[in-house]
Order: sequence, then structure tokens, then C-alpha cells
Amino acid sequence: MLSRVAENLYWMARYIERAEDTARLLSVNSHLMLDLPGRLPLGWAPLIEMTGSLEAFTARHTDFDERNVVHFLCADTDNDISIISALASARENLRTTRDVVPREIWEEVNQLYLSVADHAENGVSPRRRDSFLKSVIRGCQTLTGLIEGTLSHGPARTFIELGRQLERADMTTRIVDVRSASLLPQNPEELLPFENLQWMSVLKSLTAYQMYRQQVRLRVRGPDVLRFLLQDPNLPRSIACSLETLGHELSLLPRQDRPAATVSLVRADVVDADIQALAHSPSKLHLFIDELQIGFAAIHDTLSATYFVNDDSVPRVTQTQTQSQSQSQSHAGDNDND
Repeated sequence: MLSRVAENLYWMARYIERAEDTARLLSVNSHLMLDLPGRLPLGWAPLIEMTGSLEAFTARHTDFDERNVVHFLCADTDNDISIISALASARENLRTTRDVVPREIWEEVNQLYLSVADHAENGVSPRRRDSFLKSVIRGCQTLTGLIEGTLSHGPARTFIELGRQLERADMTTRIVDVRSASLLPQNPEELLPFENLQWMSVLKSLTAYQMYRQQVRLRVRGPDVLRFLLQDPNLPRSIACSLETLGHELSLLPRQDRPAATVSLVRADVVDADIQALAHSPSKLHLFIDELQIGFAAIHDTLSATYFVNDDSVPRVTQTQTQSQSQSQSHAGDNDND
């Protein structure tokens, strides 16, 4: 397989996963805001931090209100990581390499983009938002099912899976990082108001709530949620599971020694992490997740250096670390319990 084709498929999968995760985040936050009393300072700003787009957002808006945030993440074509931009980039990446995948996959990507482009502006209104976001999530999951059910096991499928798993692990760390900053108490004995409800929203953001109840069989608590999302080997969106799948897919490729070693190092950090200690120290958890994100960047760099030609014609946007930088400042003043 040509390096340019591999790179196009890798980025196409990252964009599809990014659009789905962003739609899910917006959907869950919309429902959570309805359930919580207005006095709680949850707001919409954490969504901007999760997507690493704080700098781009503040360049356009001064208020982190519902309308600005939803429009920025759904329909702003000037925002590289909005749903509409992610799907446009996925479509462009696949357009030049569609001969390597079944025609139905190209048709579904094209149809999904056109549908979102037609409804994105109206979809940001509260009345139509729920159905719009559900249609985005359903469209992305349909694509995942089409790839799973129609694409032969080979290099094309492997590079798609590499992109999907790396983007999925990256988004899971962003959600955990931003939500835990406001949810983990500085005092272990402190019970934050509506804590369970908010941790449930974290699980629902990753479609992990029902699996948590089935496997953990305990009430929803911060440390248990962290352990489940970071280390559970069977949850598809846990970081450990994503990295395990990444490692398996890499084993199918030639010259995989360097990227596979990088994946193994990052996965070992996740599996060996002391979750109880991290749950009692928000700043330690933040630093740990920063290290994971640096590890994800290293995985991408080794994949790029080994398999891609870094063709300038390939649309690619890597989410930045701005949420980490902003939180580093806020965490600097934290007094941990360690």
C-alpha cells in the first residue's frame, strides 16, 4: 500500500471518531445541564477545554455560553475540529483513495457529510439539537459497522483501525482530565453536590454507563470510574483497551518495532498506574494524563515516520494541548491531600 493512501485512511478514521465523540459530548452535556440546578458552575466551557480548542474559541468569542459553544463545535467551518470540519476532512481524505474501500463506505461518508452540512446550522438550536446529534452519532457508527462488515482484513483496514483507536484513546483522556478537575475533591471526605450525576455523565459521554453497572456493580464513584475508563481491558473506549487493540493492529504490519515499542510503553504506564493515589490528587492525575497525551503524540510521530510520507495534500488536524495548559494554571494553586 502506498504511504499516501495509508495516511489518508488513518486520518479519515481519526476524523470520523472525532466527529462522533464531539457529538456525544454535546448531547450528554445538554442533558446534564437540564438535570442540574442552575447554581452549579458546570457550564459549557469544559467542552472547549476537552477538545483542546480554547485558543481558537477565544479568538472568535468572549462568552462561553450555550449558543457560542454549540455552534463552535457543531457548525463553525472555520473551526478545524468542529463536527462539520471533521466530516469534511474525512470526506476529502477518502475521496482520493476511495478505490481501496468498498463503494458503500465512500457513499456513506459522502452522505453523512452532506446531511450534516445541510442541517448543522439548524441543528444547534435547543429544539433540534438532540435529533441532529443523534443523527451524527448514528451516521458515524454506521460507518464503523460498514468498515467492520465489508472491508477485507488487510493494510487498509489496519490503518483505519490505528487512526480510530489513537483518536479514541486521546478523547477519553481529555474527557477524564477536564471532568475530574471539577469533580475530584481536594478533601477525600468531602462529598461534592450531585457528584454521582456528573460522574454518570462522564460514563455516558463514552457510552460506558451500562457496562460500568454490569462490570463494576458498585454505585458510581470517582475512583471506580477512573479505574474503569483507564484500565478496564474489555471496555472498547477504555485507554488500556484502545492501546491493546493498537498494539495488535501494529503486529499485522511490517517494520512495526519502533511504533509497537512506543505503544507498549504507554500502555504499561496506564496498566501500572495507582488509580487510588491519582483519584485523591487532582494535580497528580492531571500530570499523569499530560504524560499519556505526550505518549499518544509519540505514537503518532512514530507511525508517521515509519509509514507515512506526510503529504501536504492530506488534510490533518491534531488537537492541541491547550486544555492541559489552561488546567496546569488552575491546578497550580491546588492543595492536594498527599
